[in-house]
Amino acid sequence: MRPIFNVPGVGAFALAMGITSGYPVGAKVASDLYKDKLCTKEEAERLISFTNSSGPLFIIGAIGIGMFDDKKVGLLLLLTHFIASLSVGIIFRFYKKASTSNIISQVSIKSNNIRLSNLGEYMSNAINKSISTLLLIGGYIVLFAVINEILSCTIFKYIDNSLILGILNGFLEITSGIKKLSIIENIDYTILFPIISFILGFGGFSVHMQVSSILADTKLSMKPYLIGKLLQGIFASFYTYIIMKYTSFFNWTVVSAFNYFSNEPIIINESYNLFRVIATLLFIGIITAVSYKFIRKDKKF
Repeated sequence: MRPIFNVPGVGAFALAMGITSGYPVGAKVASDLYKDKLCTKEEAERLISFTNSSGPLFIIGAIGIGMFDDKKVGLLLLLTHFIASLSVGIIFRFYKKASTSNIISQVSIKSNNIRLSNLGEYMSNAINKSISTLLLIGGYIVLFAVINEILSCTIFKYIDNSLILGILNGFLEITSGIKKLSIIENIDYTILFPIISFILGFGGFSVHMQVSSILADTKLSMKPYLIGKLLQGIFASFYTYIIMKYTSFFNWTVVSAFNYFSNEPIIINESYNLFRVIATLLFIGIITAVSYKFIRKDKKF
């Protein structure tokens, strides 16, 4: 974590949780690390800029299988989403580099005091925090879904272009926006999937409000987070377009699960193995080059 992203090793937990659990767990873990004085303010802001990601269950399950009836669509979006996230992390390693302190306060590990007699107390606290976070996430999703419907009945009803309408909905709340995009007929998938990738990477204002509420009781700035999400959306969209346009990632028929008006399949070209080799070599090459460059400068990990 230190030579590549310029954050302490505990940042790996925020990255892992953000990748596997989805929005806004990465931001929550990073803010907790800062509260526990396991990282500095600058390091926490670096972490939040790239560890808050959409999860594989949503991308593969809800989008790939639920909306496009094929998990390979989800795998493509998942791959580009996470590579874009790591790309943002590498860029943000230079964020306020000169002001970063290597002195981190040590905190006691309270879990060492867990005994059978107070196990119920710790479990109750964990459950209460989990339920509170779930209610926060669900509340914002419902709120922005309602806002989307209100706008659809008022301002958005004057917009005849379904693509623009889906994008606007996605900027507010990603699930309803991507669902609307998935039912568009007769659209080139090399245009549609990069747009969906951008919305996934950007996150939407519903996600941003969730993160804002999580960071409200800290001194962490939202500015690097918002810039990071914008860059992640751009990178994810670019990677998706390049893969679909030049590598022939697929060879399968895709029919939208929500498309009730057309049974015509949309065919996409294929060369899956070639893409895997190119992507793997490129990724390893970038990580190796960056690691070698900064390991020489930052002796302390």
